[in-house]
Amino acid sequence: MTTTTRGAAVTGAVGSAHTRVEGRDKVTGAARFSGEVPFAELTHGWLVLSTVTRGRIRSVEDGPVLAMPGVLTVLHHENAPRVDIDYMGMLGRPNPILGIFQHDRVPFAGWPVALVVAETSEQAREAAEALVVRYDEEPHDVAFRAGRPDAYTPQDSPLVQAETEKGDLEAQLAASAVVLEAEYTTPEEHHNPMEPHAATARWEGGRLDVIDSNQGSTWVAGELAQLFSLDPASVRVRSEHVGGAFGSKGLSPHQVAAVMATTVLQRPVRVVLTRRQMFSLIGYRSPTAQRIRLGADADGRLRALDHQAQSLTSTVYEFVESSAVLGRVMYDADAHHTLHRLVRLDVPTPTWMRAPGEAPGSFALESALDELAEKCGMDPIALRVRNEPGTAPVSGLPFSSRNVLACYEEGARRFGWAGRDPRPGLRREGRWLLGTGMAAATYPSGVGPSTAAVTAEPDGTFTVRINAADVGTGARTAMALVAADALEVEADRVRVRIGDSDLGPAMIAGGSMGTRSWAWAVTIAANELRELLALGDGIPPEGITARSNTAEAIGALSQQERHSFGAQFAEVAVDEDTGEVRVRRLLGIFAAGTIVNPLTARSQLVGGMTWGLSMALHEEAVRDQASGGHVGADLAGYHYAAHADVPVIEADWVDDLVPGDPVGIKGIGEIGIVGVAAAIANAVWHATGVRHRNLPIRPDRVLRAADEARRRAAGGARGA
Repeated sequence: MTTTTRGAAVTGAVGSAHTRVEGRDKVTGAARFSGEVPFAELTHGWLVLSTVTRGRIRSVEDGPVLAMPGVLTVLHHENAPRVDIDYMGMLGRPNPILGIFQHDRVPFAGWPVALVVAETSEQAREAAEALVVRYDEEPHDVAFRAGRPDAYTPQDSPLVQAETEKGDLEAQLAASAVVLEAEYTTPEEHHNPMEPHAATARWEGGRLDVIDSNQGSTWVAGELAQLFSLDPASVRVRSEHVGGAFGSKGLSPHQVAAVMATTVLQRPVRVVLTRRQMFSLIGYRSPTAQRIRLGADADGRLRALDHQAQSLTSTVYEFVESSAVLGRVMYDADAHHTLHRLVRLDVPTPTWMRAPGEAPGSFALESALDELAEKCGMDPIALRVRNEPGTAPVSGLPFSSRNVLACYEEGARRFGWAGRDPRPGLRREGRWLLGTGMAAATYPSGVGPSTAAVTAEPDGTFTVRINAADVGTGARTAMALVAADALEVEADRVRVRIGDSDLGPAMIAGGSMGTRSWAWAVTIAANELRELLALGDGIPPEGITARSNTAEAIGALSQQERHSFGAQFAEVAVDEDTGEVRVRRLLGIFAAGTIVNPLTARSQLVGGMTWGLSMALHEEAVRDQASGGHVGADLAGYHYAAHADVPVIEADWVDDLVPGDPVGIKGIGEIGIVGVAAAIANAVWHATGVRHRNLPIRPDRVLRAADEARRRAAGGARGA
């Protein structure tokens, strides 16, 4: 066999639509998810969560439960294996909730207090529900509100800079011809991916094997090795298929519990979280209270931008919902200030949730920009164009590329923005008031070190091995297309293996960094392999493999601001009798570098926009002040957009070349949600003439706001 087996050069795989390579397996049920992989002698664990919000465990009365049919063990703070949470992990110090069953403290409702393991899932659940745990209860505080006196500024971390400041803010506000000051709030929101969190652990021959649903098996394997003081080489984590993640599938108590139990029983143990358990164990988006102050000249040029955002965190671990970051990229001003503040409460720790920071932050800032445009008598797009920066407003760095103006232009053309009458409350269809609105969007385009291997097989095919995580984005297909172009072969000659920590370290599927990071590593390895094949005389029976590691190349990247950009457009109809808001049209236009697979890319963007609609009109987790727990912690009580709520959504993109970039790919997994809630809120104002600064825009809020507006108008008329 000679090097000609790689075939004639074929280009253009990247950028052409391809169905998912694993699509048939998924729709036929052949693809097994983490809760479905069979194991011999499998046992089942069921977590028991605290029923008090704060206090101490007085006793775990496990005797009667151990006598129940099929029960093998009950792990709790008095008998569970010890773990070490005093380490520095991939993302810093671990959340202390990973140290389950290590002490008798209960810091929030739904804290894990025991694990019941039995022969069947039904036996484990019955026993877990029968387990009696007694507590010494203490007073708790779960009340989040703006302006709490105990709010504090967190310390900077590698992930979040708490405060940025330039210029004299108060002086520029005083010198502004137009000033806007407003407060906006967003509620607690939850991920709830279709596939619940599930892990199966097996301890055998000194090696830990975990089948798990996660966003990065390198990450989870490394954390488990440190938690249990194991040689990293003795830990293998596999996560071949993942049914959604959205920031929630890192390391959670269920994986730790499964590993604890398998080391005790020496049998495989599977732990699957219920929907209700997911509401307290996997994190969520913190509620926010955001204060915006904008000062501008009469022509709309910003002189002052002040965005202060408050969110909550738990008493055991600090997490910042970085809502004030959007303005650091989107808009410049002579004086520019952003600040994050936190309130510690007796609640579970929040975590990353699709477009963390930018999603709630864009609602506040992009609504405020719309209000400023109204005050200045300007078109909302014109105001944004007026404040388009040449370099990054806070860092001063150049942008790798920034084609947001093309997004405005193309979006306005396709949406028919030029024919929009800017005056609110004029368009009507019967009892429906109609309005349109828009908002800008951005999300970082980062990159993380990854390793990859590409093998030329004797049969003329190629195998790509990279520890990517396909959380529904079509990562396998994307890597096949990237490799095919680099190898200059047809995409159907490329097989991709992912989701196995034994494949070597790679970036997690998070922060819209996965595809960019993995594609870089795959491209380097494939290019090297192509050169080896050109120099060689043939392919031996074991194949020829080229490997890559992008760590050094990433370290050599020039200092630039790298982001995807976009513009969101919405049309709504508001029922003036019932307060119902219906979104009739959504259009998103994005500048996101090279689009690898238009088919799956459009799906990702439409999915994000659907979530933005849900965020604007439906999603709101309510916490009971008396009990400290959730009201309706399930998919019946937690409202979200269903099919009937979602119109035809259009998502498209403009050309966005990234000069000098080694891959030219940016992230698209999260930018789709950014700006949608603001665009809808701005459209509701255009329909009704009433601003909504608190999400979600529920019918009762629409009716109440309309009544208040009528009372104000009547009072003004009497005064005149």
